[in-house]
Amino acid sequence: MAGEIGFIHTTHAAAPGGHYAQALSYQGVLYVSGQLPVRADGSHSVDQPFEVQAAIALENLLAILDAAGRGPRDLVKVTVYVAGIEHWPAFDRIYARYLGEHRPARAVVPVPALHHGYLIEVQALARDASHS
Repeated sequence: MAGEIGFIHTTHAAAPGGHYAQALSYQGVLYVSGQLPVRADGSHSVDQPFEVQAAIALENLLAILDAAGRGPRDLVKVTVYVAGIEHWPAFDRIYARYLGEHRPARAVVPVPALHHGYLIEVQALARDASHS
């Protein structure tokens, strides 16, 4: 039997720039769309260093988790796209700072380019917090 899809939206993260939801919940799993480092107010950070862009993308992710009643410890899978593998060490340090001891499954995928010239995009899956 199909369950209801719950759409998640918060003004504390960048609004979708296309025909998609910030996140949706289905059968206890939260699916977070790819988060570029666009600030919650819609301003772009494409001219900022990688470290700043990574922090903004992760802050968007955490704001969406919060809006869905979840937190970083509910993350089960994170996929990160970086424009250039040279950014991997910096991302790993920043990611560890945001997630602390929690270590969800993760993939860091180097890509030749991202939309608008950004250097990072983060998407994730999270569990239902009530099952923690």
